[in-house]
Amino acid sequence: MNLIDTHTHLFAEQFNEDRDDIIKSALEAGVSKMLLPNIDLDSIEAMHQLEKDYPENCIAMMGLHPCSVTENWESELEVIKSHLFSRKYIAVGEIGMDLYWDKTSLPFQQKAFAQQIEWAKELGIPIVIHVRDAFDEAFEIVDELNDDSLRGVFHCFTGNIDQANHILNYGGFKLGLGGVLTFKNSGLDKTISDIGMKHLILETDSPYLAPHPNRGKRNETSFITYVASKLAEVKGVSIENVAEITSQNAIELFNL
Repeated sequence: MNLIDTHTHLFAEQFNEDRDDIIKSALEAGVSKMLLPNIDLDSIEAMHQLEKDYPENCIAMMGLHPCSVTENWESELEVIKSHLFSRKYIAVGEIGMDLYWDKTSLPFQQKAFAQQIEWAKELGIPIVIHVRDAFDEAFEIVDELNDDSLRGVFHCFTGNIDQANHILNYGGFKLGLGGVLTFKNSGLDKTISDIGMKHLILETDSPYLAPHPNRGKRNETSFITYVASKLAEVKGVSIENVAEITSQNAIELFNL
C-alpha cells in the first residue's frame, strides 16, 4: 500500500524530540511521500533541513501562511519570493485566508494570497490553500484569478457540498481530506459521499487535527491510515483502492 501525506508539518518543533521515529513509523505504515507546506520565515530552515535529511520522502513547498500575514507582509513575501524563484518547489503553500483569529488582517491577507497565486501561475506549479472562516473571501480571489494554468488543493477541506462544488467547478482543484473526516459529528463524510474519488487527496496536517481515535493528541503522518480507512468506509471500497487512487491524484497534481 502506497500512501502520500500531502500536507504535514514534520519540521515543526512538536517533533523535535522524536522526528526520525515519526518518519520511520510513517514509512512502515506505507507512506512513501510527505509533502511539507511552509508556514513563515522561521520555518524555512527546518523544512529545508528535513528535505535534505529525507530526500526520497520529504518534499518542500514555499509560501506564507495566512496566519503569518501581518503589517510587514510585503517584506516577508520578498523573502518567500527569493526562495520560490531560486529553486524548484512542488507547490506554493501554504497560502490562503484565515479569519478565525483576526479579521483586521483581511486586506493584507487578500493581497498576499493574490500575489502568491500569481507566482504559482508564473512558475507553473499548484497552490495549497488554507481556508478557515473565510470561504467567501477566498472564493472571491480565486474566482478572479482562476484560469487554465491554475491548479491546487483546498487543504483540510471541511466545507459543505455547495463549497465543495464551487471548488471543483474551478477545474484544476482537489479537496484535501484529513482527520476531520473521522470526527463523529463533522458531517464531512456525508458531504463527500457523492464526490468522485478523482477529486480527493489525503493529508494529516500533523501535528494538528489528529483523527479518531487519537483526536486531541499530537497528530503524525502514520495516522493517515485512519483517514484512508474512513474514506474507504464512506466509499464502500478497500483501503488499498483508496490509497491507489488518492496517491495517483497527488502524483498528478504535484507532478511527483
